[in-house]
Amino acid sequence: MPTRLTSRPRTSNRDRIDGDRPGPLRLDLTVQFAVQRNGIPTAARFRKWALAALIETASVALRLVNRAEALALNSTYRHRHYATNVLTFAYPDTRPLSGDMVLCIPVIREEARQQGKSLHAHLAHLTVHGMLHLQGFDHGTDDEAELMEGIETEIVSKLGYADPYSPSARP
Repeated sequence: MPTRLTSRPRTSNRDRIDGDRPGPLRLDLTVQFAVQRNGIPTAARFRKWALAALIETASVALRLVNRAEALALNSTYRHRHYATNVLTFAYPDTRPLSGDMVLCIPVIREEARQQGKSLHAHLAHLTVHGMLHLQGFDHGTDDEAELMEGIETEIVSKLGYADPYSPSARP
């Protein structure tokens, strides 16, 4: 898996983000459950969340992992020695867009509990967050973070969940 190579959206047209998308978009999503499925949403639910954030046709592998696998991937590809909640690996210059997203279920469960959120709400947010990363969005600067968080909030709200960045949603 390559590291993130782009810091800006593959599309610069804000109208496409707002849903004025040219032509039908397709999502080829494979969900891999490498953890016990207790309380974990179905693949269909992850697909719904991923589609809500889709800006361009894409082929994505979504892998749900344990702490050890997330730590190994984060150490190898980001040189950070901890298990993180979400990792994304976009394969640039591919048409359709393709990439991998990794969600660390134990970390996400812990974060949801600490933040007083349901597991499903937190997974929905992080799936949307990862999909936006795959499509080129980043939060490395204040301006990028403001744009990305605004888009995430809009999408997550349309999915029926609370604003993940509201003060009441933070520990």
